[in-house]
Amino acid sequence: MSARVRFVAALALMSMAAAHGQPAPITYPKAETYFVDTYFGTKVADPYRWLEDPDSTQSREWINAQNAITFPYLESIPQRSAIRERLTELWNFERFSTPSKDGGKYFYSYNTGLQNQSVLFVTDSLDAQARVLLDPNTLRQDGTAALAGVSVSEDGKHMAYGIADAGSDWTSWKVRDIATGKDLEDSIRWVKFSGASWLRDSSGFLYSRYDEPKAGQEYTAVNHYPKVYLHTIGQPQSKNVLVYERPDQKEWGLSAGVTEDGQYVVMSIWKGTDPKNGLFVRDLKASPIGAAPTEIDTQIRGIEREIRGLQDQIDSGGDKAALGKQIEEKRAARAALVAKQGNKANGFVELLSEFDASYEYVGNDGGVFYFSTNFKAPKSRLIAIDLSKPERDNWREIIPEAAETLQGVSMVGNMFFASYLKDAKTQVKQFARDGKLVREVALPGIGTASGFGGKRTDTETFYSFTSYNIPTTIFRLNAETGESTLWKQPTVKFNPDDFVVTQKFYASKDGTRVPMFIVHKKDIKLDGNNPTLLYGYGGFNISLTPSFSPAIIGWLEMGGVYAVPNIRGGGEYGEEWHQAGTNVRKQNVFDDFIAAAEFLIAEKYTKPGRIACSGGSNGGLLVGAMITQRPELWGAALPAVGVLDMLRFHKFTIGWAWKSDYGCSETSEEEFRALNAYSPYHVALRKPGSRWPATMITTGDHDDRVVPAHSFKFAAALQATQAGDKPVLIRIDVRAGHGAGKPTAKRIEEVADQYAFLVKNLGMK
Repeated sequence: MSARVRFVAALALMSMAAAHGQPAPITYPKAETYFVDTYFGTKVADPYRWLEDPDSTQSREWINAQNAITFPYLESIPQRSAIRERLTELWNFERFSTPSKDGGKYFYSYNTGLQNQSVLFVTDSLDAQARVLLDPNTLRQDGTAALAGVSVSEDGKHMAYGIADAGSDWTSWKVRDIATGKDLEDSIRWVKFSGASWLRDSSGFLYSRYDEPKAGQEYTAVNHYPKVYLHTIGQPQSKNVLVYERPDQKEWGLSAGVTEDGQYVVMSIWKGTDPKNGLFVRDLKASPIGAAPTEIDTQIRGIEREIRGLQDQIDSGGDKAALGKQIEEKRAARAALVAKQGNKANGFVELLSEFDASYEYVGNDGGVFYFSTNFKAPKSRLIAIDLSKPERDNWREIIPEAAETLQGVSMVGNMFFASYLKDAKTQVKQFARDGKLVREVALPGIGTASGFGGKRTDTETFYSFTSYNIPTTIFRLNAETGESTLWKQPTVKFNPDDFVVTQKFYASKDGTRVPMFIVHKKDIKLDGNNPTLLYGYGGFNISLTPSFSPAIIGWLEMGGVYAVPNIRGGGEYGEEWHQAGTNVRKQNVFDDFIAAAEFLIAEKYTKPGRIACSGGSNGGLLVGAMITQRPELWGAALPAVGVLDMLRFHKFTIGWAWKSDYGCSETSEEEFRALNAYSPYHVALRKPGSRWPATMITTGDHDDRVVPAHSFKFAAALQATQAGDKPVLIRIDVRAGHGAGKPTAKRIEEVADQYAFLVKNLGMK
């Protein structure tokens, strides 16, 4: 639709007004456009659509004008400098990752404290001096090149590694000679959401990638139709062998890995972020990569390409009903050919293809494969499937579903290590291969443990333990005896005994019992006057468990209370808890978070106007909903890299993958009604004259996961409809993406600015 755009450059932040000592009103950048979409007969305005192009002249002017308001505002806050100094001091401590053992060597990352990126080290023995294998800090002067993945060859000679630049999800992969520390000429581009999995003979590795986007669309183009390739060492990427593709399934994601015995390729197929997945297996002895396709495989591939052509017609505006009918007919023809070939196509046995549950590969004994799954077990269990008789009636249960949520299983030393969540706190149990309980791993306390990786032949594994007042500590575990020994414990310039971590339970709007972690100084007074930061996420089956952050300690030292409710949409209580916060049930997430704030107020931790809400990505959506649904509750709001336009999120990069959690405005009227009812951007537009709380939105100008248009449009809508005297700011970082791999310096700067904003707007002394 054509649009008329009028842009007025922003004025600089005005000086403090003399009267009453109050700041003068902020003059925000203005922009007027005319876009209207129609969904199921309902017209919906979208006046700031032009901000969806972050590189247009008008968008760049708008970005510069917004930063010309935001940064002078932040610089005027007297406490900002001291906050940054203390955060820098807290951040300056040694940090280690859990070591992994590959090719007879140990690998781990290490950060001296304020390095922008952690450095990868290698050593033959953990008792010997390690040497630097890869230092990402040398790749970019501003520290924005981050290590995004590492995979070591079976013979220990080579390491494939991925580098993400400026926070992008795109990664470029290279190969390094471990002995010399020098890179080979191998270079792989346009990889997203993929690691590298080496063949047993170390000749090459599997990876998945998308087609190269058109120039100028690298950060906005929709990502569809990934392909799995085999890269052989020494070859250019153009010579990589195509292992698998599905031109008939544009929204499939593909992740392929080689089993430890080297005989099989296990490929997980995912559709968006839905935890339900498919799983295909290829026997490399029976079907080696590069083998000529069978006659039936050739027919199957022909049908898949025909379906792709029909789908392209639909995407170009063709008759969806008629073309969709043809697609279904061709899918039926493909299924018949797959069945004729023994449930096999393109070299893979389509072992689990119904997408009825989550299936995570754990290990295998020859043709017997172990999977953790929530099939008929919402809190998950471990099963065994024999490839020679894969029918469901023949599946064996190894570890049954428990009262706690099974988060993951690893296979080390011929035993299973199962990690559970009990009210969002970690429990780890060790089982024999027949499922008999060997022991519960003794953890240092109540918190979060992770790691427990390794190989079948390993006799040791490593894990980390952390809590809100316990810096991440690394332990070495003897898999045979269950004895843990301390490997690395950091020293941070604070006293953990000054703080207390508690867990409370409260009732949500519909009576659902929800847990919440609350952290504060021991000498706190429950007088209802404490500045409180409430953090949440509530989506995509992601669990929020206790973890250490110097940023949290900084907030607590400032006299703040920090609280994290485990609201629905997460994975704390299994798939039912997740599903209760998805699609048309998304309002449950918001109700749970509001109830958490009301609980903190009722228990006199804080009061309205002294409580702030914070969250990123899906958590940014949560905060956007808090601003637009209960503006009077919050003294300040900090939505970060949020999904805020719920009617168009699926039109950019990987956004389509979130439809399993959110629904889609274009395919279901019921889902459109639900999305339109809470979409923060659209709700703000419908409420001119509102009194929004003090808000500072944060985003990166080239976030290619949650595109910055979400934050840009929401900021414009809030600013245009704000009738109160509270600031609505947007802090736009350049050379920054969604957050992964963000340099330490940028992280400290951003947190310092957020806390300074809270100090000013929560009335903190």
